[in-house]
Amino acid sequence: MIIEQVKKISGTLSLALALTLPVVESVNAKDKDSFILAQSYPTDHIFHASSEKFMEALKEQGSSMKVEYHPGGDLGDWASQFEQAMQGAIPMTISFGASEFDRRLDLSWLGYVVDDWKSAREAYGPGGEMLGVYNTILEDLDLVALGMIPTGFGSIAIRKGVGKVPTNFPDDAKGIKMRVVPSPLGVNRFKTWGFSAVPMPYGELYTGLQLGAVDGRSFGPAVEIWQMRDVLETYILTQDYFEHAFLLVNKDWWEGLPNEERAKMSAAADKALEWTWAEAESIDSGYLAKVKEAGINVVELSDAELKKAKRLLYKSEWSSMEKIVGPELMATVKSVAGIN
Repeated sequence: MIIEQVKKISGTLSLALALTLPVVESVNAKDKDSFILAQSYPTDHIFHASSEKFMEALKEQGSSMKVEYHPGGDLGDWASQFEQAMQGAIPMTISFGASEFDRRLDLSWLGYVVDDWKSAREAYGPGGEMLGVYNTILEDLDLVALGMIPTGFGSIAIRKGVGKVPTNFPDDAKGIKMRVVPSPLGVNRFKTWGFSAVPMPYGELYTGLQLGAVDGRSFGPAVEIWQMRDVLETYILTQDYFEHAFLLVNKDWWEGLPNEERAKMSAAADKALEWTWAEAESIDSGYLAKVKEAGINVVELSDAELKKAKRLLYKSEWSSMEKIVGPELMATVKSVAGIN
């Protein structure tokens, strides 16, 4: 079922993809010893630092493969790059889970799985149980995750001029148009919390905030709040999920590499991921400090407000997710989260 859905979606987009990727195809056809690594965020994002560490480590491994690096979204936003990796046009990318291709990938947005950086590293970091859970899903999309890139705990922010500070859900949230990631989980979470949920691609978010199409944004780690600091007035630390992306490779391309090169690439990825996880918390804290320095009001939920917010999501979101991913995968997630 999932494979047929992916084929149907890919078929409708194949012409557009072919028109937008002539450079990618010609590079791959011309030089089998080079490959594209792409990511859609600017050079002050951890995706860029992680990419640089991977390329440095690959050189140290003595790999003969040359990396053609494309940061900043010049090959499309993260969802587009996810699809291109599925199709093999981009062999390697750093991307979030694009659940339009498999709803089980909404698992990566699931609320309140971990509470702090220690538990996040245990779950999502090198050797963490969640990598196997995700690769069970990604295999059906012809993808392999070599590991996960953390960006920090995601929270909500309110644009300038709104003047509201919602912390008690759902009462405080009524009438606030909140941008959510375009997935059923994103919509349902913020409806559960009382907001008017507005699905919107990330590429349209800044303009949406600037023009007032939405009153706020969800799923926002500190780095993104700082990047959008000129249109935001309040950052509310709901910390409702731990944001992490995947270092993805196309499965057919990966398995077609010579064993020696694949081993060198795996070692380089491991080294880059170790560095990323060692640095990510301090990077995240540094951006939160920058958010405060930029004059944005940073607000924490009270213990009672946080407990209530969690209870609402565990009751609605987690039970819905189990129906999507199945009891076996969900049992692993519950074990990771310490939920019986």
